[in-house]
Amino acid sequence: MSTLKLHYFAVRGFGEYIRLLFVDNHINFEDVRYEIGGKEWKEMKPKMIFGHMPYLKGDGLEIVETGAIMRFLGRKFDLNGSTDEEVYFLDMFFEGSRDIRYTFSFQRTEEDYLTKTLPDGLQKLENLFKIHPGEFILGDKISYVDYSLFEELDVYHHWSKGILDNFPALKEFWERIWKRPNLKEYLEKRTADKVPLSATFEGNY
Repeated sequence: MSTLKLHYFAVRGFGEYIRLLFVDNHINFEDVRYEIGGKEWKEMKPKMIFGHMPYLKGDGLEIVETGAIMRFLGRKFDLNGSTDEEVYFLDMFFEGSRDIRYTFSFQRTEEDYLTKTLPDGLQKLENLFKIHPGEFILGDKISYVDYSLFEELDVYHHWSKGILDNFPALKEFWERIWKRPNLKEYLEKRTADKVPLSATFEGNY
């Protein structure tokens, strides 16, 4: 198998889901990072399938769209559900958690999002998380969606300290992932390096 090559900006963003999955599972990959607005990205953009990233290349495959990449990796590295019910549950959880982030752009103010919309969304995720008792979304087996959920919760924690306090299952999950041996060093380093959360929230680390 050739080394998988992930192309994304030099921010966390949606590409961070994929990086976390690779790092935690000791999957060898090349992390190609582009400066936003830089020359290299302008040259690469026309070569992308839809003109945007994340973009994963390797083994004769070229995959774009965050969800498509994560589902592909879930199937390839046994990080997906083992039954139809588990597969659709993960799919639903993944899309629902991302929708909560997307709703930010439709809010009149940041305060409306952080005090109303986000807590409502987190409560829905809390309820879903409790359906399968255990440490992860499906219970005792980690999945590709656990990485995206962790990243979303970590971003919300940066936006508003204490936002997870009213959602104990999600908070315990977030704290648990932070302590995973394969991720701890990576997470501490990205904090020390002050890697921006996204292009939009460049000042938030």
